Amino acid sequence: MERSDLGFTHRFVPGADPAAPILLLLHGTGGDEDDLIGLGKILLPEGALLSPRGKVLENGAPRFFRRLAMGVFDEADLIARAGELAAFVRAAATAYELDPARVIAVGFSNGANIAAAMLLLHPDVLRGAILFRAMVPLTPPAAPDLGGVPVYLSAGRFDTMIPPENTEALASMLREAGASVTLAWTQQGHNLVPDEVDAARRWLASQEALTAGS
Repeated sequence: MERSDLGFTHRFVPGADPAAPILLLLHGTGGDEDDLIGLGKILLPEGALLSPRGKVLENGAPRFFRRLAMGVFDEADLIARAGELAAFVRAAATAYELDPARVIAVGFSNGANIAAAMLLLHPDVLRGAILFRAMVPLTPPAAPDLGGVPVYLSAGRFDTMIPPENTEALASMLREAGASVTLAWTQQGHNLVPDEVDAARRWLASQEALTAGS
């Protein structure tokens, strides 16, 4: 179903198993609420899917927050948008009668970056995350407590948009906050390929703390 209330235009796809996790699908620049539905169904076929459309437009292309240049983020806007998205997740959990403690973010590029920002700024909102092509979004004003939160980072060795050391820095930042981080490198650029989607699916299936009851 598609809705434009709760603060974001979004799609919600109920899960076949009401006890399964909820995947929060966060598209990349130029995407929309339909972009990652297929990916979500591959990663967790029985899970519910919640897919909002970013509200910031960059030359007509939807994003979740503003950037000043390639790889240079508008930090004030990012902080505000992360808070707005966290509020949406809470509101959607109430509206759709979902367990807010079972939300897992799945983001690509800009969507992965806003998910990382949520982990750092609103650590209570996400139970875990799968981040494809993420980079350090910001340095949080205070270290969050991500004790035991599982995070899967999938990065491309030949990604011209994200230097490998930036990905490594994000992994270190999340680990220092207590997250359980798996960093998987692929021989790709910024594009997402089936093999790494399957690797993420297998990782998710292995996370009993995330999938118990599914």
